[in-house]
Amino acid sequence: MRILGLDYGDRKIGVAISDAFGWTAQGVEVIDRKRTKDVDARIVELIRELEVTEIVVGLPKNMNGSVGPRGQLSMEFAESLKESVQLPVHLWDERLTTVSAERTLIEADVSRKKRKQVVDKMAASLILQNYLDAKSKR
Repeated sequence: MRILGLDYGDRKIGVAISDAFGWTAQGVEVIDRKRTKDVDARIVELIRELEVTEIVVGLPKNMNGSVGPRGQLSMEFAESLKESVQLPVHLWDERLTTVSAERTLIEADVSRKKRKQVVDKMAASLILQNYLDAKSKR
């Protein structure tokens, strides 16, 4: 059972994967939506390669818990993904994950250029790890 975590953005999609036990999340890659001709095909390829059984998509909510335009786009992406890959797709509150990823990289003294390359992948890892942690507590 491996779970794919996605941090869906306008330009990039951060991708993370769980270990086989569903305990830990690791970043995989960042899909640049402008450079990748067929984003859906790349996601399907990752699902096959990584033997994914379910997917978690980050849902950006406002600080008051409401869903704004950005969240609506993520919900539409998740619904489209669910229909195309025929796997369970879960939405997970991603408030402040990108901020947290950015802070962690700054504390690790990662250069601004390198941070831009990995922040989405790290945010996807945080989204997925938060989901895995909540799932294990149930």
